[in-house]
Amino acid sequence: VQLQAFGGGLVQAGGSLRLSCATSGRSFSSYAMGWFRQAPGKEREFVAAINWSGVRTDYADSVKGRFTVSRDNTKNTVYLQMNSLKPEDTAVYYCATGDSAWLSSRMNGYNYWGQGTLVTVSS
Repeated sequence: VQLQAFGGGLVQAGGSLRLSCATSGRSFSSYAMGWFRQAPGKEREFVAAINWSGVRTDYADSVKGRFTVSRDNTKNTVYLQMNSLKPEDTAVYYCATGDSAWLSSRMNGYNYWGQGTLVTVSS
């Protein structure tokens, strides 16, 4: 299973970015997807997750109301729309998938990870 995240970049506070994560190697539509991030000097943390169908989603409290996770099962791609970005959102963002159709906010719920894409939010 391979995941490739892209769409990161430099944005001013208050701006928006959309991350994408393309997957290959197995049936994308059968499994939940998650987004995590890791800021410099900090542990990796949960951001958002979406179940296999896209009907159910979950978000970290820090991003609720600003970020939206979605998926297009016809394109084997999951997205993370990030609005009203803050400097504290600066991090490397990772997409992940596991062997369950049901979403999880825990890192051990995922066993396949992308390489990460850097998001930098300037103040």
